[in-house]
Amino acid sequence: MPALEQHVSLRPYNTFGLDVQARYFARFTSADELRQLLQLPEVQASDKLILGGGSNLLFTQDFDGVVLKNEIRGLEIMSEDPDTNTALVRAGAGESWHGLVEYSLDQDLSGIENLSLIPGTVGAAPLQNIGAYGAELRDTFDHLEAVELATGELRIFTAGECGFGYRESVFKNTLKNQYVVTAVVLRLHRQAKPAGYAPNVRYGAITETLAELGIEGEPTPQDVSRAVVHIRRSKLPDPAQVGNAGSFFKNPEISQAKFDHLKSEYPELPGYPVPGGMKVPAAWLIERAGWKGLRRGPGEGTHGVHDRQALVLVHHGGATGNELRQLAEEIIASVRQQFGVELHPEVNIL
Repeated sequence: MPALEQHVSLRPYNTFGLDVQARYFARFTSADELRQLLQLPEVQASDKLILGGGSNLLFTQDFDGVVLKNEIRGLEIMSEDPDTNTALVRAGAGESWHGLVEYSLDQDLSGIENLSLIPGTVGAAPLQNIGAYGAELRDTFDHLEAVELATGELRIFTAGECGFGYRESVFKNTLKNQYVVTAVVLRLHRQAKPAGYAPNVRYGAITETLAELGIEGEPTPQDVSRAVVHIRRSKLPDPAQVGNAGSFFKNPEISQAKFDHLKSEYPELPGYPVPGGMKVPAAWLIERAGWKGLRRGPGEGTHGVHDRQALVLVHHGGATGNELRQLAEEIIASVRQQFGVELHPEVNIL
């Protein structure tokens, strides 16, 4: 039976490094262990927070409930389809996402290389349909396994049932806090160029970075992963060095008319077509509004905005979650006032 601890600091379990406490805390390494925990009276009577890598959370206060840390491991190729040159790969929800990317490339499987180095665990990936550099989880998603908190029953969710959108799924909306993801199954490509598939290098600085790394000709999925890792490490701070949760805001989607208006005023404004309008980089808006590199707090500053990537809020030490939330709210108000565009946090604020 997994141990149920009391009054546990969550500082090691959130990448902002904020020292808040959980009233109860337990780890589980299987669906059966999770079911055992769900039967405990203390767990049944408490609010529940499922914790993976803690890379998408901003704690503004202690958690007066039970934190259940998902440590279900396991990586395996379930089956292969020679007709489509694809394979189904199953990953335990407690595996690191980048570990899954590396495993797939080691097995000569491709499809998630553009999602390299995204922090967090596999179980968190479908909750917000993670994406980067022109790819999203739903591009390769087959199904997931999840335990219903109320009953302990295991359910399979197909892609259609997950309701994926831009950084969205049913698990953030209608089914929020009702299920715990225990495993994710992806359909990946067995080789780099089966019919209709080639590595995606069209988005962001991937092509330029491949050239910078001396990679010529048709890049392999391993090459694309290497380029993405290089880009992310050059732009994003390592949570082991400075507290952060990666991209704090979603890139807003606006109407074509709104984009055209802004483009006439700011000709250098980037944009990417999406159904119903254009997606604009939140980082560009935040930087143009003057927030990039800002530090607040005593001394050299306890928190602020990263000096190389305006999309990232950073905790240098000594700040509270409420101070970081206040900063985020001021940035949202500033961008709204200057551009008439509404930013929304990608990070879950508790």
